[in-house]
Amino acid sequence: MKELFDTVSFKCSKLVTKNYSTSFSLAVYMLSPSIRDAIYSIYGFVRFADEIVDSFHGYDKEFLINDFEKEYYKAYKAGISLNPILNSFQHTVKEYNITDDLVQAFMKSMKLDLVKQNYDSQEEYNEYIYGSADVVGLMCLKVFVKGNEEKYNQLKAEAMRLGSAFQKVNFLRDLKDDNLILNRNYFPGVDLKSFDEKSKKSIIDEIEEDFKIAYQGIVKLPIEAKFGVYTAYVYYKKLLYKLEKTPSHQIGNARIRVSNYTKFGLLAKSFVSYKLKLV
Repeated sequence: MKELFDTVSFKCSKLVTKNYSTSFSLAVYMLSPSIRDAIYSIYGFVRFADEIVDSFHGYDKEFLINDFEKEYYKAYKAGISLNPILNSFQHTVKEYNITDDLVQAFMKSMKLDLVKQNYDSQEEYNEYIYGSADVVGLMCLKVFVKGNEEKYNQLKAEAMRLGSAFQKVNFLRDLKDDNLILNRNYFPGVDLKSFDEKSKKSIIDEIEEDFKIAYQGIVKLPIEAKFGVYTAYVYYKKLLYKLEKTPSHQIGNARIRVSNYTKFGLLAKSFVSYKLKLV
């Protein structure tokens, strides 16, 4: 039965989410059950693409990412794929009217990671952020508003800023791996070899502005999505706070984390704020 295969496909996307990101998995669990599977499927798709370009060393990454993209379009056209991650994602794309320009922008940024190591201009940086993060926020927004174009357009700008904030926090947190292992520098005008407090503050101020604008959209989200998105927002704000308190030279030498104990504490606080209608 095709229905059984589809169920298994969505479970595979959920498994990918739980194994690759406990924090995102926790946030998804705070969403309404009616939309969780769709968000799992989006995460599974973007996670696999990201893993190809970031982790599959010793393999032909260019072939793999191009093949992954081709197989997605085959799945979309046929309405099925034996790759369960692509099978679940194509279902979500169709059900929630996720436009192809979002998928294309995402794949473009992923492919840039194979050929580009430095982003020297703000324009290049913004384009990469849009494709690697903003469009993922927009894909999720399509699900949150259940394909309603009017609501989508009302919240589009804030959803993009939230995606930007999350990605920039990841960049700052992952300075060590990006610089020493992947030899990448996403921040224009920043010399990672002499990363200092001034550079760190400039980046953090930029992220704080993204969060400020993003929050205005979170409070307007449908009830099915609001608490889950707010949970992710609180977690990333905490991570940014830890980065702010960490000396710049340490950020470049260690990966800053939020402990599972702290995550559950943040969840409890988020729940109280939500129930008191502070969000």
